[in-house]
Amino acid sequence: MEFEIGTLSIILIVGLLALISIGVPMGFASGFMGAVLVFLYIGEHALGILLSRYYSLVVTYSFLSVPLFIFMASLLERSNIARDLYDALNAWLRKTRGGVGVVTAIMATIMAAMSGIIGGEIVLLGLIALPQMLRLKYDQDMSIGIICASGSLGTMIPPSIVLIIYGLTTETSITMLFQEAIVPGLMISGLIITYILIRTRLQPHLAPISDEPALTLKEKMSYLPGLLPPIGIVIIVLGSIYSGMTGITEAAGMGVVATLIIIFARKELTWFLFKDALTRTFKASGTILTITFGATVLAGAYSLAGGPKYVAETILAYDLKPMYLIFMMQIMFLIMGAFMDWVGIVLLAMPVFLPIVLALGFDPIWFGILFCVNMQVSFLSPPFGPAAFYLKSVAPPHISLTDIFRGFAPFIVIQLIVLACVMFFPEAMTQNFHEFKPKP
Repeated sequence: MEFEIGTLSIILIVGLLALISIGVPMGFASGFMGAVLVFLYIGEHALGILLSRYYSLVVTYSFLSVPLFIFMASLLERSNIARDLYDALNAWLRKTRGGVGVVTAIMATIMAAMSGIIGGEIVLLGLIALPQMLRLKYDQDMSIGIICASGSLGTMIPPSIVLIIYGLTTETSITMLFQEAIVPGLMISGLIITYILIRTRLQPHLAPISDEPALTLKEKMSYLPGLLPPIGIVIIVLGSIYSGMTGITEAAGMGVVATLIIIFARKELTWFLFKDALTRTFKASGTILTITFGATVLAGAYSLAGGPKYVAETILAYDLKPMYLIFMMQIMFLIMGAFMDWVGIVLLAMPVFLPIVLALGFDPIWFGILFCVNMQVSFLSPPFGPAAFYLKSVAPPHISLTDIFRGFAPFIVIQLIVLACVMFFPEAMTQNFHEFKPKP
């Protein structure tokens, strides 16, 4: 039985949504629909082509950086490096209104620059910062929002795994993506901190100042060694990339070695810690590989069937202004992000949208930054915002998922503001805006 490509597109969308809605994991749902498409439209012989496509992606040298960064994040979670970082920052800001919230945001920014992982960071902040804020009678909704929004910064701030997968999928420079993501990522962090400081001054009851005595300058200085290991790891990883000394994968390997050396020097390296970090790495990497397999099969089958060309021609036929089309894509990403994992979105959507972006004369690097800001929003977007479930796993029993989602609203607004800035003022947000000129 043969179907028109338009009919097949509708079947794929409806089928994929139906499978996800009944709880089928993203990797299996997309893989199944890809197999259905192969048999309906192309034929069994295409399965070999799709498998070779998947193989060529996962054996790409840069792909090795993904499990390495996950392993580094898992090691950091199990050591006391993050706790010492938190104590050092808190020592300097404990008598500032909203200081614990600011400490949480700064710590999250540094942690994001160390490993580029999201879930583990939210869990870590939930264990370290949330009890402290609740003990000091900080507003629960604001505390939850700070932790989840700040903990999601690994989406944007290099070495972001999202940027790496986007770069591999679209065959764009990961180093360039890292360079362009710094300003938007730090802007989100800065706006979160600004929001905390302004709101807690307008409504002091949201963040009471601790009754603990202020520390002397000497006491504050004694906490500074807690900042050295995290900053050292950031310099090793990002410094080696931006200086041109190494590529992404080598930098990830250096980060893992540096982390192991630091943990060993602190006498925290045990077989249990190492084994647990390795187990978590295998599980997380397996999840990514499963989703990658399913999404690659579906995207590859759809490409062989001529789907991207069909979608591009259909959209471009409306003769809308280029920025209107980019705006429509961002709306679609926001909707998809509320229901799907970001790995599936980048692997499924980019083969369809990127040809349109290039045909309109836009830079794929700039579009990648837009996508990553969008995925930052997706981590907080109900009903399936992953940040809420990460925090719920370590939050006190009285905090429900509804309570967690309720605290997200102002931080989603902050993320959307940055998304709008990157979209409409790229010359201020990126370094290479002059390199591309959108078609009128």
